[in-house]
Amino acid sequence: MISAKDLRTMTDAELNQKLREAYQELFNLRFRHATKQIKDTSRIRIVRRDIARIRTILRERQLAAEREGERK
Repeated sequence: MISAKDLRTMTDAELNQKLREAYQELFNLRFRHATKQIKDTSRIRIVRRDIARIRTILRERQLAAEREGERK
C-alpha cells in the first residue's frame, strides 16, 4: 500500500511507472486468482486502491495545469 503523501512527492514519470507496475501486478493477481493459485485475495483490493490513488493524483495535477493555463 502506497500512501498518498509518498505519491505526491513523485514526478509524473515516476507515477506513470508505478501505475504501469500496479496494473501489471493486478493482472498477475487476477490470473493467479482465476487459476486458484492465490492465497491472499485481499492483495487484489489493495492494488486496485493503489491504482485509484495514483490516477487521482495524476488527474489533480492535470486539472491544476489546466487551471494555470486558463489564468495566463
